[in-house]
Amino acid sequence: MSSKKKEEIKTKTPLRKFLEFWKNLLFAAIAALLIKTFLIETSRVPTGSMEKTIMVGDFLFVNKFIYGSSSPRNIPFTDVALPYFQLPAIREPEKGDIFVFEYPGDRDVIQPTQILNYVKRCVAEPGDTLEIRNKVVYVNGKELHRPPHIQYLMQRILPKSYTRPDIFPKGSGWNKDQYGPLVIPKKGDIINLTVDNIETYRTLINRNYHKEVVKVKNENVYIDGKLTTQYEIPQDYYFAMGDNRDDSADSRYWGFVPREKIVGEALMIYWSWNPNIPFSDFFKLLGSTRFNRIAKLVR
Repeated sequence: MSSKKKEEIKTKTPLRKFLEFWKNLLFAAIAALLIKTFLIETSRVPTGSMEKTIMVGDFLFVNKFIYGSSSPRNIPFTDVALPYFQLPAIREPEKGDIFVFEYPGDRDVIQPTQILNYVKRCVAEPGDTLEIRNKVVYVNGKELHRPPHIQYLMQRILPKSYTRPDIFPKGSGWNKDQYGPLVIPKKGDIINLTVDNIETYRTLINRNYHKEVVKVKNENVYIDGKLTTQYEIPQDYYFAMGDNRDDSADSRYWGFVPREKIVGEALMIYWSWNPNIPFSDFFKLLGSTRFNRIAKLVR
């Protein structure tokens, strides 16, 4: 070290040291914000829909840049949405990816009241035809690869005659074990709208208008008061399911995942503990750390 440098260190005043400390802290905060915004997001697993691939209590690193990083979508720790921009994607989501996305809302809800991140597996891409027969997923007529940790909690298979009113789309007559066939909307597709298929697209269209615009009168479909027979799909959509197939609130119940809602791909578990222990009992919670899951890649 030069004598000049040594002299500078010796002559630093307390004020100068204080200002340098805060300057370094500010630079570190900006670097962390940029990494979180454009490279790596963090997410926790709140439900068991992906067990045993990922577990409740796992904390994930999420690769944001692979699908196109975006600026913050909401004010942190609030449900206040922000206008945002998105960078170009390295690639688009694919079948088999475990992705993180903003929950688009319940089946018939136009705008959810909370901003929640969900973690599911992509099982169908835009333009695919999805069908579930006796719990087995088929895409474009071929059985979809089964994830290594897929599980079924119910041995009984629901018959086709058993219908669930909460299944998407409304009035389909399907259930979670016998579902489809359903074509996943693709950007640019021209859909011929009829009273028979409008429930597949009703919420999608309403959400694109940010209000309820779809009406059916006298066997005709109206959008925003205008008689409409065709609708052009404005963006790509995906179909998501949990690996815990009998205990997953997924696209079978609430519908398509819009491309604009996808945050990133689940990458790695960076921490894991027992979520049933309250944070107030911190040392017991810390003692429940599942070290065998830390640094585990998510597949």
